[in-house]
Amino acid sequence: MKEAMLWRPKDGLALCFLCSHHCKIEGGKRGLCGVRLNKEGTLYTLVYGKLISRAIDPIEKKPLYNFLPGTRSYSIAAPGCNFFCDFCQNWQISQMTHANGTIYGEDVTPEDVVTDARSYGCESISYTYTEPTIFFEFAYDTAVLAHKAGIKNVFVTNGYQTPETAEKMAGVIDAANVDLKSFSDQFYKSHCGARLAPVLNSIRLMHEKGIFLEITTLVIPGENDSERELKQIAEFIASVSPEIPWHVSRFHPDYKTQDKDWTPAETVFQAAAIGEAAGLKFVYAGNLPGGKYEHTYCPGCGTKVIERSGFSSKKVGLDGSKCRKCGRSFGAIT
Repeated sequence: MKEAMLWRPKDGLALCFLCSHHCKIEGGKRGLCGVRLNKEGTLYTLVYGKLISRAIDPIEKKPLYNFLPGTRSYSIAAPGCNFFCDFCQNWQISQMTHANGTIYGEDVTPEDVVTDARSYGCESISYTYTEPTIFFEFAYDTAVLAHKAGIKNVFVTNGYQTPETAEKMAGVIDAANVDLKSFSDQFYKSHCGARLAPVLNSIRLMHEKGIFLEITTLVIPGENDSERELKQIAEFIASVSPEIPWHVSRFHPDYKTQDKDWTPAETVFQAAAIGEAAGLKFVYAGNLPGGKYEHTYCPGCGTKVIERSGFSSKKVGLDGSKCRKCGRSFGAIT
């Protein structure tokens, strides 16, 4: 065990400030995430260096389309999550600590992760598959070492960080893909065991602190697929920055949500069109290869600058990070 970050003691309780559940953890008990334990008045993380998954992925799989496209990302996860999503697509590893409290994982050090990332030619390390906030201590230590080695750091997250956590991420985490699952607080409460407002606040804070953002919404039939709600999501993203890419992804049945069909392709394309109408410069259709929403176009002149097929990408209209035709800069694209 390793002492946790972002907590303080009070009357025998451990007050956790890592995520927006703000757990008040009694002695001998764990927080809602199942991986932070109050032992004799000190809060410990139980998943430091306990990796349940390691893989080398294209950065597009995160998904990040406008950040280091065409590169590889060394991807890691520890078991557990601070959400309880009934449609989770990685539930076997994210929900295991909720099911029986057991924690599995391979013992790995931050140095191991950075060494592997360098040896495989990865330009970034992604903290992903489960919720990286719950293994923040390990992610943070690894990210600091990665920066020293010239490697970028990516969070794939539900966005439930506290402002204190967002502050710690600044300057260490370079990019994040945040799941904005719905624009309904009731959806978050009934399907995820969480609330909407902290996610919106976290998105704003990460953007303000210079973390490159992309947003993903899994479009679930009959749940968050109304034109009104999709418009609310798109308009919120545009209010933070119209430069933030929005991935509208096709749902498939999984975990406890087996009673719904795949999202119709036309619904996903309609969502993408809503995003464009709201002023978003980059809108992508996820889990649905083919069509114009797979590629990146220059908002300045409409030239296709990145061509994609599945998770593979090819720069076709860029000189460095600028549009070859009109010279518009794309910032994080290198």
